[in-house]
Amino acid sequence: MSSLVSARNVSKSFGAMHAVDHVSFGIEKGRIMGLIGPNGAGKTTLLKALLGLTDCDGELSVLGLDPFKQRKQLMQNICFIADVAVLPRWIRVHQLLDFVAATHPNFSRERADKLLSKTKIMSQSKIRQLSKGMVTQLHLAIIMAVDAKLLVLDEPTLGLDILFRKEFYNNLLSDYFDEERTILITTHQVEEIENLLTDIMFINDGKILLDTSMDTLSDKYVQLLTSGESAVKAKGLAPMFESELFGKSVMLFEGVSREHLEGLGELSTPSVADLFVAKITEART
Repeated sequence: MSSLVSARNVSKSFGAMHAVDHVSFGIEKGRIMGLIGPNGAGKTTLLKALLGLTDCDGELSVLGLDPFKQRKQLMQNICFIADVAVLPRWIRVHQLLDFVAATHPNFSRERADKLLSKTKIMSQSKIRQLSKGMVTQLHLAIIMAVDAKLLVLDEPTLGLDILFRKEFYNNLLSDYFDEERTILITTHQVEEIENLLTDIMFINDGKILLDTSMDTLSDKYVQLLTSGESAVKAKGLAPMFESELFGKSVMLFEGVSREHLEGLGELSTPSVADLFVAKITEART
């Protein structure tokens, strides 16, 4: 595989605050990476560095380019959706499409029109007349009509109802994603995208806590629901995280084989959300 994104010892500080603290990672083509972290973890700063909106220390390459020094060339092959669409409210939909067609060499007006024909968005409508969900649909239609190698989504469904969110991700997978494209998603609604992801990366206080493929989770991590004497025995195997659920103990183990835990309770692979909580709690203790 060839890496679309390669970061080595990347850092960004604002005075004494280390927003991104010596991180190294790679993102391969044809993957859907979930970048997950609490507020203030460094996600936005890292995204800005990837998009060439801020410089950084270390080595950072996106599509083989320096994102800060070669941003104009880079943005011809990257699309970006933020949590707040910054489309001009006075413009009409057809005027916006005309503008994008005139300024972006990889934009297909025909494809955009086809995608919008599946929605209730009218070409004569002004942006201010559209609901937030419709603005997101319009933004996604524009993005999916661009032949780009990397799509960056920063909380793309924030504030949308569950129907719009489900439709958003369904359209993303059915009409955009393929083995030649790569998607990077940041979101707090981890449960909704868990089944879409091929890889996850946890970030906290500017540091990478976890960078792995979804396929490896069942090999590396085990969750145990137990009680009584079995809970005492399980605790002796040093769980990385423990909580209580309906009077029973929920323990999460890293690097402990399922064979060692057999007979002590109900075993499962932890969800991304549960693993995230465990990793963040572990980092803060």
